[in-house]
Amino acid sequence: MEFIGYRRSDGQVGVRNYVLILPGCACASETCRLAAAQVQGARNVVLNVGCSDVKANTEMNLRVLTGFALNPNVFGVVVVGLGCETVGHRELAAMIRRQTHKKVVSFGIQEEGGTVATTALVVKAAREMAAEASLAQRTPCPLSDLFVAIECGGSDATSGIAANPAVGNMSDRLVDAGASTVMSETVEFIGAEHILARRGATPEIHDQIIRICEEYEKHLAGVGQDCRTGQPTTGNKAGGLSTIEEKSLGCIYKGGTRPVVEVLREAQRPTKKGALIMDTPGYDIASVTSMVAGGATLVVFTTGRGTPTGHALAPVIKVTGNRETAHRMADNMDIDVSGILEGDLTIEQAGSRILEEVVKVAGGKTTKAESFGFSDIAVDHICRFI
Repeated sequence: MEFIGYRRSDGQVGVRNYVLILPGCACASETCRLAAAQVQGARNVVLNVGCSDVKANTEMNLRVLTGFALNPNVFGVVVVGLGCETVGHRELAAMIRRQTHKKVVSFGIQEEGGTVATTALVVKAAREMAAEASLAQRTPCPLSDLFVAIECGGSDATSGIAANPAVGNMSDRLVDAGASTVMSETVEFIGAEHILARRGATPEIHDQIIRICEEYEKHLAGVGQDCRTGQPTTGNKAGGLSTIEEKSLGCIYKGGTRPVVEVLREAQRPTKKGALIMDTPGYDIASVTSMVAGGATLVVFTTGRGTPTGHALAPVIKVTGNRETAHRMADNMDIDVSGILEGDLTIEQAGSRILEEVVKVAGGKTTKAESFGFSDIAVDHICRFI
C-alpha cells in the first residue's frame, strides 16, 4: 500500500501542507487567529502558556512550539510574540531555524505597534508562504513514511473490547510495513503497566515503562493528589468502566502487540522507527498535542462515549465500537467498528478497514473533525504558574 503525501527536503513526509502562524505566548494567540483567518492554507494554534512560568514549564512549552513548527505537515512558519513573554519571538524563531530548513519569519506585537499593524505584517508574510506552499505536489510514498499517533478519549466498555483492539491491529500492520506509531497516556497504563512492559524491545525499555508509571504517581503524591480521583473519568464510569485498572487493560490494546522500541518524553521527537510510547497525561487533548509536537502527522482516536476533538495541524480519525455513539454522533465519528461486538466483523477486518481509512486521509481525505475546523490544543504543565 502507498499513500500520496508531501515529501519535504529533509526526507520526512507530511499528509497536509499548512503555513503555521505560531504564537509564542498566550497573549499573541488572538492576533494569530485573526491573521490565519485571512490566509487560505494557514493554521494557528491557541496557547494558554508562555509567561509567568517556572523553567520546566517554559521548556515544555518550547518543545511543543518548536515541535509544531518541525512537524512535516507544516510548510513554513510565522512566529508572533507579544514582547514581554519569557522567550521572545526572535529567540523562538531562531530555535526553529536551527532545526529545519523551512522558511521562518517572526514579528512582535509591542514593537510593531499593536494588533492591527502586526496582523497586516503576518498576513503578508503568510500569504507569500502559502503561495510557495501551493506549488508543492503530492507524490506516492510507502507506508513506512507514516507516523501515526494513537489516542483514546471518552472511553466506555466497548473501547477495550472493540475499538482499541482494532486500532491495535492497524498499528501492528503499520509497524510491520516499516512505519511508526506512538501511544501515550501514561496514567492510563497504571494497573496494566506490567503487561505493557513485556512489549519492551529491551530490558531497559521494559523498566522505563514501569518507571514512568511510578514517577507519575509519585509526582501527584508530592502535592497530595491521587490519579484515581480523576481516572476513570465520570464519563468512563457511566460507560461501564469501574476502576483505573479496568480502563488501563483496555487502553493498552490500542498500541498493538509489536515490540516497543523507544519511550519518549512529552513532545520529544523519536530517534527510532516502530512502536513507540510517549510519557503524557491521560487528558486526551494534551496527549494529542504532545504526539503531534513529537512529529506525528495523523491521529487515530478511539472513543466509546464520543468526542468531537480535532487538531490544528494533524487530521484526527475517530473510531468507535459503540453502535449508539456511531448513530448519535454521526457528524463526529469517522469509522464504526461496533460489528466486532455484534459478531459481524473480526478485529482483523476492522484493523484493515481502519488502515484503509488512514491511507485515504493521509492522501487528502477530510476527517469529520477537519470539516468543522476543530483545533484543540493543551500544553501540559509541570506545576503552577508563578
